[in-house]
Amino acid sequence: MTKYLLRRILHGIVSICIVVGIVMIMIYSMLDRNQIFASDPQYSKVSNNDKTVYKYRTWKEYGYIDYITYSDYLQKLVTDGVIDQDTFSKVSTIGRKAENDKDEVKEYVTGFEEYCTANGYTVIRLNAIMQTPKKVAPGGQAKLFAYRDRPLYLRLVNYFSHLVTVDTIHSVTDDVGERGLSFTLHDPLYGGEKFSPAIMGNGTSHKYLLYCDDNFPYLHQNLFSINLGKSYSVNKNIEVTTTMTRSQGSFVSRPVTYPTGLTEISADDLHTAIYQSGSLEGNAINKDRFVDNYTSVLTNKSGMSRMGYSFTIGIIAVCLAYLLGVPLGILVALKKDKLVDKIGTAYIVFIMAVPSLSYILIFKALGNMAGLPTTFIMDSASKLMFVLPIISLALPSIGSLMRWLRRYMIDQMNSDYVKFARSGGLSEGEIFSKHILKNAAIPIVHGIPGSILGALTGAFITERVYVVPGIGGLLINAINAYDNGVIVGVTLFYASISVLSMILGDVLMSMVDPRISFTAKAR
Repeated sequence: MTKYLLRRILHGIVSICIVVGIVMIMIYSMLDRNQIFASDPQYSKVSNNDKTVYKYRTWKEYGYIDYITYSDYLQKLVTDGVIDQDTFSKVSTIGRKAENDKDEVKEYVTGFEEYCTANGYTVIRLNAIMQTPKKVAPGGQAKLFAYRDRPLYLRLVNYFSHLVTVDTIHSVTDDVGERGLSFTLHDPLYGGEKFSPAIMGNGTSHKYLLYCDDNFPYLHQNLFSINLGKSYSVNKNIEVTTTMTRSQGSFVSRPVTYPTGLTEISADDLHTAIYQSGSLEGNAINKDRFVDNYTSVLTNKSGMSRMGYSFTIGIIAVCLAYLLGVPLGILVALKKDKLVDKIGTAYIVFIMAVPSLSYILIFKALGNMAGLPTTFIMDSASKLMFVLPIISLALPSIGSLMRWLRRYMIDQMNSDYVKFARSGGLSEGEIFSKHILKNAAIPIVHGIPGSILGALTGAFITERVYVVPGIGGLLINAINAYDNGVIVGVTLFYASISVLSMILGDVLMSMVDPRISFTAKAR
């Protein structure tokens, strides 16, 4: 069993890498990269050479290319000690055309071109665009830069090598004094009176690496981070994992005591404090609150995260589906060809044949007539807004469970071993419980982990109809906005959920039926 699991996990990891690679090929090689500017308001505001440079910079940000400017090259020379800052200032401005460059500038421009060519870059020089013989047009300044397409294998290696990061005491490069970790049983944010274990760091990106609070799941950590990618448009500059897990809704304010001792009503969550270099310099507004540069904090909000809403609705729908679908499936199988079976079959045919959007709208209309909320409001205290989305998700699952359980049970009831058991004197109850139901339930059991984990992925149509702020529409929104970071990140998330579901399904199936073994036997 152990060898089987290790083999399945290895195959799963390879499959995930292949899926992510295929998605990257489709995004970066098969789709027109200019489409990312279709809904970019900034693109229409720039003109002439500035527009061209903006395109290349944006392509770099989205992961299409590596991009370097003449100024970047000179700055690298300064960092390497080849030239000083004065020389940088003298040679950083190029002429309107190549022939207008000063002699000392030509030397460094030639060096830039040779450096780029040697590293596989394509050099582009844009001559100045003149409005009059002596006046440069808006956005028409001369530009010198180079680019190269990023190979797929480098893109994959870079993505997976940064997938999981560990926060260490050397994560911050600034001089922060004595680096190290400290453990306390009484979190200072609670005045040192409340029993609340925490591990804090100095030199780490996060101030709190492990801490407890009153919010589920009560124990939280910032030591390990999963980096699925950064959003470029759906939730600009926010990591995909953060987009899926950050709470939503209105701010929740409460008395907060800052490290300086100042107490005020605020929504700041000090447990999320991240190091921000130079944040206390000059006339910083946080000087009266913080004693070090761990000043960047998230806020407490009234609602759950995208994943939280999707999982809450999904897991309740799954429980409801199994609680109703399994007994009803057994009932229609036992009452084969009778009225109950015909009614159950009619329901199965209806729920499977009618497009999901149609019956969701039907239930929404019926729910509205019954006085149930038909639109999800995060700040509402009413739990009734969960009812219609849960019902809309549960009903097709109930029909599916009824369909397959009925089929499996009828197949088992017509099997030869059942006839032998009956002729051997076993009662119908014993035959049903020990043989028919047990064997028929095996394929159903295999799908339980997938149903539970699938609740994390959300349901696009249901969430869209009822305006649920869940994770279901995240991938669709990213595709519409050409947000490559979110597309790749969510794809990886979905693929991982699928692989894990299959492995857990196999394990659960072997636990239910000891006859199933994944151990290879020598012949």
